[in-house]
Amino acid sequence: MNKPLVMVVDYGMGNIWSVISAIKYLGGDVELVSDPEVLAQSNILVLPGVGSFRRGMQVLEERGLDKAIISAVLERGAKILGICLGMQLLGSNGTEDGETPGLGLVSNRVESFTYQELGNNKIPHVGFNSVRFRKSDGLFRGLPESSDFYFNHAYHMLVDGVKGCYATCSYGIDFLAAFEEGNIYGTQFHPEKSQTNGLILLRNFLEI
Repeated sequence: MNKPLVMVVDYGMGNIWSVISAIKYLGGDVELVSDPEVLAQSNILVLPGVGSFRRGMQVLEERGLDKAIISAVLERGAKILGICLGMQLLGSNGTEDGETPGLGLVSNRVESFTYQELGNNKIPHVGFNSVRFRKSDGLFRGLPESSDFYFNHAYHMLVDGVKGCYATCSYGIDFLAAFEEGNIYGTQFHPEKSQTNGLILLRNFLEI
């Protein structure tokens, strides 16, 4: 594998060092980027994230990173992987702390789990859970059709309207666990915390 140069978006709301360590372990070169001009010229982006959808979008907009990400992905064809909150921010809008527009790179909405739909399951959804996908290709190449990954979230992206390949997870309801749509990729789970399966998925992203 040629050494890819991966730009990890630095906006103060991510599991940044875990992600960087995993990519370095896989042989990738990594830069932590907070300069929108540099980000706009990137070819491979990772948008991590832990925290509130509203606050995440506020910080991206305040630092001009939202437009840089959109420019790199939509105008230059850069590939991007959103992780946890980072995946949610790729969507059209979210309801956390009030209705907030997302980056709009995919058309899906982000909503909270509710106790009515989850039954006896707790919120947030924390721990390893089984992810199911339709084909062992792309992000999921070399993985069993049902593979465990680590989750930590109270909000989830709706499955309706996903145009590409996607994976689901069951936690009272089926929710969107990961997707591929052209050059845009997202995982609600944390691959950097998912042991061997997570490293396989990250390697697949780097090699796509």
